[in-house]
Amino acid sequence: MKKHNFSTHIKTLGLCALISFTACKEESQQQNDDVAMSDNILLQEWTGPYQGVPAFDKMKVEDIKEAMEIGMELGLKDIEAIANNPEPPTFENTIVAMERSAEELDRVTRYYGIFSSNVSSPEFRAIQAELAPKLSDYQSKISQNEKLFQRIKAVYDASQKTPLGDQEQRVVDLTYKQFEMNGANLDAAKKARYAEINKELSSLYTKFSNNVLHDEENYVTYLNKDQLGGLSDGFIKSAAKIATDKGHEGKYAITNTRSSMDPFLTYSTNRELRKQVWENYYSRGDNGDEYDNNQIIAEILKLRKERVALLGYDNYAEWRLQDRMAKTPENAMDLMLKVWPAATARVKEEVADMQAVANENGDNITIEPWDYRYYAEKVRKKKYDLDSDEVKQYLQLDKLTEAMFFVAGELFNYKFTPVEEGSVPVFNEDVNVWEVTDKDSGKHIGLWYLDPFAREGKRSGAWATTYRSYTSFDGETNVLASNNSNFVKPAPGEAVLVSWDDATTFFHEFGHALHFFAADVKYPTLQGGVRDYTEFQSQLLERWLSTDKVINQFLVHHETGKPMPAELVEKIKKASTFNQGFGTTEYLASALIDMKLHLADPTNIDIDKFERETLDELGMPKELPMRHRTPHFGHVFSGEGYATAYYGYMWADVLTSDASEAFAEAPGGFYDEAVAEKLVKYLFAPRNAMDPAEAYRLFRGRDAKIEALMRDRGFPVPQN
Repeated sequence: MKKHNFSTHIKTLGLCALISFTACKEESQQQNDDVAMSDNILLQEWTGPYQGVPAFDKMKVEDIKEAMEIGMELGLKDIEAIANNPEPPTFENTIVAMERSAEELDRVTRYYGIFSSNVSSPEFRAIQAELAPKLSDYQSKISQNEKLFQRIKAVYDASQKTPLGDQEQRVVDLTYKQFEMNGANLDAAKKARYAEINKELSSLYTKFSNNVLHDEENYVTYLNKDQLGGLSDGFIKSAAKIATDKGHEGKYAITNTRSSMDPFLTYSTNRELRKQVWENYYSRGDNGDEYDNNQIIAEILKLRKERVALLGYDNYAEWRLQDRMAKTPENAMDLMLKVWPAATARVKEEVADMQAVANENGDNITIEPWDYRYYAEKVRKKKYDLDSDEVKQYLQLDKLTEAMFFVAGELFNYKFTPVEEGSVPVFNEDVNVWEVTDKDSGKHIGLWYLDPFAREGKRSGAWATTYRSYTSFDGETNVLASNNSNFVKPAPGEAVLVSWDDATTFFHEFGHALHFFAADVKYPTLQGGVRDYTEFQSQLLERWLSTDKVINQFLVHHETGKPMPAELVEKIKKASTFNQGFGTTEYLASALIDMKLHLADPTNIDIDKFERETLDELGMPKELPMRHRTPHFGHVFSGEGYATAYYGYMWADVLTSDASEAFAEAPGGFYDEAVAEKLVKYLFAPRNAMDPAEAYRLFRGRDAKIEALMRDRGFPVPQN
């Protein structure tokens, strides 16, 4: 799933146009002197090749607080200079000047994001908690700067009479809208309360995240040799290494992350241990101790509702969705509830199949949530003669990386070349870097960083982020993009073998990276994503994993090097809609809870009770959980990026299914040159430089249709 880097977190408070964290070529001499006098490496301009790169090898936790504070101070000086400019407001001296502001803070936040997501520590978390309210103050000082807003409003009003160029007009519209949505029109008393609420929320978001990270790090299940039934050799070896690294020589560690939990629940024959691992994972943030998140969530919901009430909105969802593709919570709910009955009906069929297998085996059990993956795997073998562990033998991380490069070459004309070792600083020895160039012209496009393995201090999941985005308003910048995964690091000399689901996620996150590389926008603000659209491009890229060209060239056996047999490929394709009940229902349950929580009255809300009762009302099958239970739902409560927006994955999936059919119908299939050209031109390059609905229509010639999604998942297509 999508990125949660620090700059995204800041921007989710609606300030993407305000704190664009972008290049500042015209800072005052005093600012240059301030930074030059500081020996804090995190503030320094990036040096070295490739237009300069972050000094990840020199970053230290003890430098981050000072650097962030100086960065904020200099950023506010930039803003004050714009707000107090005696010249009449123009696009150049107001909007473009804002796009250039806060260069130093931009640099520091890249390091901050790495400390937060990739190499966290107790020391950093203490600093993070201290900085959160200060960052909130910083944002408020910009969004509530009356002089600044009046200049923006003057430029906006003038542009309504005399429109600017397309990208210029889009920047003005987005900037004005963001200020308006964040209280720029409020009176002084309401502005003060608005700022106070944001400050309180920032601390709660940090605490929420750190509580989840605590439970991920501290609930580890250690196995003995006689508890390894069903587990693969590769998994056992990596579990032994993790246990040894954690000081438990001779044991086998199942960590409290999806990448460890998922295969364990799929293959372990020990039902009691499956239950224990399942409960550890789904109880993160919900253990009734000092790291419990339920009360924090209740506070977040109250504050969000109070904040949007200041702006005249009935609920948070109504405020949040006004600039998304869905526009209203009703439209988002309508889509989800159209799919929900088909998904839960499919779950009933899946559970019946699993129960039959359990009965045939004489297991004498009733399917419980910790049994779902285990028996689903047995059904997969029985129905499709498809063994996930057999498939895994052909899914090597290195070869999957090559496959992604191949797809990028075919669709985008990109070439990926490893950089010379040591030429680009990295923050961990596991991180590798490639240069991205145009295959024909050799033009340099950027660098791609890959941080593939799970480790202590790294948050779970998979995400993509940028350290520098493409813009052209002050000369072309290159792109520094990264993908981050949590594959279990293998024992020395062993291949990294991953599941089909993990391979799909790997392609998904690479789709985000390609979206960054392909961007052709002039101004930083236009890099911002529309949340229910921004997952579309990456979800679409997943489809190339199962194309014949990728399967035949890159899905080769890790020992023999032989390509995946045609009969196994056929089984995978036949089983493509297998377990869609589980996948769709666990996701939709989280998306529906997200929306319903923000539509509910948060006064005296009991989060556990609300989750339980809402799922009962929806008819949630008891045999599976939500994908993200509320107490660890970081998408929604560690910031605001996906708050009332988790539905966006399904909104984007309608687009994905529909766009996939455009490729499937083309003469060249998924490698059709004409469709690929339109893909890059209309779906990847514009980012947020044009309305997403219009961009999709330019690609497809019409709006997307939900019927494509239903066909894709093997659900009955509703008859109009």
